[in-house]
Amino acid sequence: MSQPTTIDEYIAAAAAEARPILRQIRAIVRKAAPAAVETISYRIPTFKLNGSLVHFAAFKNHIGFYPPVRGNVALVKAVARYAGEKGNLRFPLDEPMPYKLIERIVKHRVRQNADLAAERLARRRKKK
Repeated sequence: MSQPTTIDEYIAAAAAEARPILRQIRAIVRKAAPAAVETISYRIPTFKLNGSLVHFAAFKNHIGFYPPVRGNVALVKAVARYAGEKGNLRFPLDEPMPYKLIERIVKHRVRQNADLAAERLARRRKKK
């Protein structure tokens, strides 16, 4: 795959069986984080909102979803079967895609990033 400059280009260059999945994941992220900005980072689709929100990528046998889930015990437990060695998620292409779980992850990341942004702002105000 040549280096894409947009998510549309990334999806168009992906394997045919992965394209509808990538489109659905993109739609889920857009709905769960409507203010997020689409970009390409690390050569994969990325959404940013108060920092890096989520990344996803198509591989031969799975869809990768990043970053690892942290900070919510129930959600960490729910994604455990998909977690790779570094905690990044791998959703197998030969199984139903857990779209509702992906939506939960995105909403969790939106809350985490909002909390971190508020903490950074509070620290800046405190220094002044």
